[in-house]
Amino acid sequence: MTYKDGKVTLLKISIEEPRDDYVTLNAPAVSPAAGDSFWWRIWWWLKLVFVLIFLIFLGVSFILWVGPFLMNKEVIPILNWETETFSKPVLAAIIFASVALFPTVFIPSTPSMWVAGMTFGYGFGFLLIIGGVTIGASIPYFIGSLLYHKIQGWLETYPKKASILKLAGEGNWFNQFRAVTLLRISPFPYMVYNYCAVATDVKYGPYLLGTLLGMVPEIFVAIYTGIMIRTLADASADEQALSAMQIVCTVFGFLLTVLTTVVVTVYARRRLSDLQKDEEQLLLQ
Repeated sequence: MTYKDGKVTLLKISIEEPRDDYVTLNAPAVSPAAGDSFWWRIWWWLKLVFVLIFLIFLGVSFILWVGPFLMNKEVIPILNWETETFSKPVLAAIIFASVALFPTVFIPSTPSMWVAGMTFGYGFGFLLIIGGVTIGASIPYFIGSLLYHKIQGWLETYPKKASILKLAGEGNWFNQFRAVTLLRISPFPYMVYNYCAVATDVKYGPYLLGTLLGMVPEIFVAIYTGIMIRTLADASADEQALSAMQIVCTVFGFLLTVLTTVVVTVYARRRLSDLQKDEEQLLLQ
């Protein structure tokens, strides 16, 4: 309001709301998520270094103290009994039979794989185990075909777990082979899948070949474990400590085996998750 020449004049004042585009254009371009991502990566690498240091300490402790104690008290007496009681052909037949039949009755066959590594090494030990795995995976598959409808009903009561299994029965021959291979590498229960596979309509060919390929990492880990046990047992029996080079090679081999197993397992789980998401998107379309 103003006063001029005896007249009163009212002034109109308008107050405008702040414009959104002005605020957006003049806001500082700072992304708080960028800083969080940087510190998350630092924390992830620190955890990885801590895990590696812990594994090295664990491996050295096992080789220097825990291993020799177990060798003298448990492993060496068993190995002596084994070599005195069974010849190599008989022991090979026992290993083959256990690997072939134990999964059918839900008994782990990994200790038998250790014995194969201790006795026969990588070459013949691998052939022995892979032959047993062929039979051990085939028998439950054909038994499951006799219980087809009952297993399908069981899968329907657990839809989340069944959705991963059903990936193996979809698509062409190669898609089924790939899905079975990833399932075998992933930590999904081996013996449970043997019986459930046929209910997902996966064909026997891709099921068997995917099983054999997916079991290769586990077989080599088991054989390496058996060879390492034999090495420690021989050193303990001769009452000779391992040399520095032997310790380094054993620890490095142990860490490499663990790291490879973890990487392959994580990759298999991610690929299964991707396949599951792709399948869900196809169903929505």
